[in-house]
Amino acid sequence: MTKTLLVSGTHSGCGKTSVTLGLLAWLRRAGLDARPFKTGPDFIDPGLHALACGRTSHNLDSWMLSPRANREIFGRYAAGGDAALVEGAMGLFDGLSGTSELGSAAHMAKLLGIPALLVADASGMARSAAALAQGFARFDPELHLAGVVFNRVGGPGHREILAEAMERAGVPLLGCLPKAPDIALPSRHLGLVTAQDARTPPDWLTRLADWVEALDPAALLARLPAAALVPAPDAPIPSTAPPARVRLGLARDRAFCFCYEENLRLLELAGAEIVPFSPLEDATLPPGLDGLYLPGGYPELHAAKLSGNGSMLASIRAFCASGKPVYAECGGFMVLMEAVEAVENGEGRSWPMCGVFPCRAVMGERFAALGYREAVFLGDTPLGPAGTRARGHEFHYSRLAGGTPAPATAPGAAPGAARGAYALSGRKGAIEGPEGFVSGNTLGSYVHLHFASNPELAPAFAAAMLTARLKDRA
Repeated sequence: MTKTLLVSGTHSGCGKTSVTLGLLAWLRRAGLDARPFKTGPDFIDPGLHALACGRTSHNLDSWMLSPRANREIFGRYAAGGDAALVEGAMGLFDGLSGTSELGSAAHMAKLLGIPALLVADASGMARSAAALAQGFARFDPELHLAGVVFNRVGGPGHREILAEAMERAGVPLLGCLPKAPDIALPSRHLGLVTAQDARTPPDWLTRLADWVEALDPAALLARLPAAALVPAPDAPIPSTAPPARVRLGLARDRAFCFCYEENLRLLELAGAEIVPFSPLEDATLPPGLDGLYLPGGYPELHAAKLSGNGSMLASIRAFCASGKPVYAECGGFMVLMEAVEAVENGEGRSWPMCGVFPCRAVMGERFAALGYREAVFLGDTPLGPAGTRARGHEFHYSRLAGGTPAPATAPGAAPGAARGAYALSGRKGAIEGPEGFVSGNTLGSYVHLHFASNPELAPAFAAAMLTARLKDRA
C-alpha cells in the first residue's frame, strides 16, 4: 500500500520545492521507497527530486494529458512504493487560466484522488496567515486539503500566534518550519539551477531532511491515505510502430537535460533503443544511429564549449543532411540554428552552431514566449503526418533572428527548404507566425511536446527511423 500526498503552495517561491525535497530526503534516510512526481511542464524540479530520493520523477499535467494518461503514469510509477509525493506547480489553484482548473495542482489532486498539503509563507504575518489558509481551504470544497504548513516562521512566539489563529480557522496545522536561507537553491533567469549544475554542500540533503523534522514526517506519513495502486498496463502499440528495433541518439548532459521521461518510455515501447551522448563532451555522434533526439536545456550557458566542439557540430550537421529523422526542441533547436547570440560582460557575442536552420537564437532579458501550446501539423514531419495534433509547453528567453521559414503550405518553396510545420494555439487562441520548422527530415521547435498527449507520436518517429534505415541500406 502506497501513502500518497500532493505538496503545493500559495504561490511560487513559498518553499514548496524545499518542503518536497526535504520530505523525499527524509523518506530516503528512513529507508523508505519514495516515488516523486511533478505537476506542470517543469524539468528542473524533477531532476532535483531524483537527486533527493534516487528515483526518476515523472511529470503529470491535466491540460497536456488526458485524465486516463495522468492516472496511468501515476499508477505505473507509484505502485510498489512506500510513499508517492506529487509536487505542484505555482500556486495550488493556478493553471491554464483564471477561470479553469485545468493544469492546476488542485485539479491533479482530485484526478488522482489524493490529499493536498498547502505550504504558505508566514513571514510578516500572524493571524492573517490563518485567514489566508482558510480561504484556500474553502475555495474548492471538492479538494481534500490535508492541512497547512507554515514556512519561514520567526520563532516560538510567532509559532504560538499561528497555532492559536489556525485553531479558530478550523484548518489543520501540520507544522511550522523555521527560516532556513542556507538550504535554499540559487535561482537564475529561467528558474532554479538544474540538478546537474547545483553546487550544493555535501550535507545539503541531510540538512533539508533535518529541517522537515519540525513537521514530524513519521506522524504525517501515518495519517496519509494508502492506495493499493496497480501498475497501468501499456497501451497497445499502434500499427505504425516498426517491427524491428531502431537506435535513437539522445543528447543528454548539462546543456541538454529537459526531456519528459514519459517521452523516452513511449519511444522505447515503440521500438527505439535510447543511446545517450553528450554534445559537450563527445567528439562525434554514436555509431549506427537511425534517428536523433535533441531535447531542451541551457545551451546558452554552455555556448562557448558547444561552439568549440566543431567535430560534434559537424557530426550533427551531417546526420541532419543524411535524411535520417531528427527531432529537436527548444535548446536542441537552438543548436541547429546558425548561431546563439547573447550579451556577455557587456559585449555582444555570437557562437556559431550547426547551421541546419537559417536563423539565429538571440537571448533576451525577458522571456520571449511562455504558455501551454497545442500544435497541429501543417505538413508531414518525423513525428507524424499533416493533421496530427499534440500538446506541450513553450518557455524561452531567446527569439528567432535572420531567415524566417515559410509556412508548410507556401507555394513555390524550394525542395528541402526550411518551412513552418505547426499551427499553434495557446490559452487565448491561435498564435500567429510559423512554428515547428522542418528542413529535410529534421524537425525543430521551441515547443516541448509531451508524447503522451498523442500516442501516435512515438510510433511515428520510430517508423520514420526504420524507413530511413531501410532506404539507407537499399
